[in-house]
Amino acid sequence: MTTQMKPIRSFLFVPGNKPSWIEKSIKAKADALILDLEDSVPPDNKAEAREIVKSKLAWLAEQGQRVWVRINRSPHLYDFDDILSVVSTHVEGIVISKPCGPEDIHTVSSMLSEAEYRNGVELGHTKVIPLLETARSLQFAYEIASCERVPAIVGATAKNADVARALNTVWSLDGRETLFLKSRIVMAARAAGKLPIGGVWQQVHDLEGLKVSSEKDRQLGMSGELLLHPSNVEIVNKMYSPSDEEVAFYEGMIVALENAQSEGRASCIYDGEHIDIAHVKTAREIIELARTFNS
Repeated sequence: MTTQMKPIRSFLFVPGNKPSWIEKSIKAKADALILDLEDSVPPDNKAEAREIVKSKLAWLAEQGQRVWVRINRSPHLYDFDDILSVVSTHVEGIVISKPCGPEDIHTVSSMLSEAEYRNGVELGHTKVIPLLETARSLQFAYEIASCERVPAIVGATAKNADVARALNTVWSLDGRETLFLKSRIVMAARAAGKLPIGGVWQQVHDLEGLKVSSEKDRQLGMSGELLLHPSNVEIVNKMYSPSDEEVAFYEGMIVALENAQSEGRASCIYDGEHIDIAHVKTAREIIELARTFNS
């Protein structure tokens, strides 16, 4: 089953124990926020963070901000207290770390169903985006992407982070060690009709490096990225948005083929290239993507 979701270019992490940061984060204009209850919150502040996040959800919805929440997990189960606190009509979904395989998605889906029932939320409303950070989850990327509540999967490759430890890779600037990994995520997501998400760029103040990294992810087929700093949002949003020049080019392509078809031809030369209906199908998809981000 394909889970449709409005595309997201930028997912910005915000620590859940920082109320002022949550309020300021909407100025970054990220497509979606991930209010984090996990790694960015000290253990002693977990319960407080949960209440802070819960208290900000309605306000964020009033600002028109799309919101996800990353929850905690124990060695055996995802945190039901986190889930029960945040499941509401104001939360688009949850982000889960280090699933072992599709069985973890099924388990957290059942937990979400129970929370939706208790909180008076429509069954199935809350989606799940898994961070594929274990070797086994990467091996089962397609099976995970195929789960009903999953609209996107994440293949993030931060320096010295979970994926690097799981696979024993050594980070490089050109990303050679993660080329297969990222391509695998893209293929699994697209095959399941879902979105592939990349990132994370940890050198947050190196904006030129971010541009290079984002361009490579976009070329591989990623549809967006996880981000750690508000300053990175504008660059990533631009990278994953069709430019005005691209839109004009593809609009001209559609007109060129329509003119050819009116003369009884199925193809033509446009801007020095041979084009046919397959090219125009891509053109329409890119134009529609641009409209989505401008609406």
